[in-house]
Amino acid sequence: MMRRIILGFMGLHILHHASKEAITGTFMMKELENHGYKVSPGTIYPLLQNMEKLGLLKSTWEIKDGRRIRAYQITQEGIKVLEEGKKKIKELCMEILGDTE
Repeated sequence: MMRRIILGFMGLHILHHASKEAITGTFMMKELENHGYKVSPGTIYPLLQNMEKLGLLKSTWEIKDGRRIRAYQITQEGIKVLEEGKKKIKELCMEILGDTE
């Protein structure tokens, strides 16, 4: 159960960064690691691919440092899901943690 919850939060985290700039799987693994998550390629790449299948991300191939990499950008549907997710997280945090102001 906890794994599914964490994957959901990771998905929103991915959408957040993809809304700012194109992202790669390697970038997201490092970013999530900065937040204390240990994420393997076997977790992040299927998650990115599934998000693309759902229409939340779109990918393009790019050349970086002489290597081909897949870069992901958020779609209009991804923006909608991110905004909905942010509202739900805020509501949930307010309920669980209370008003911290």
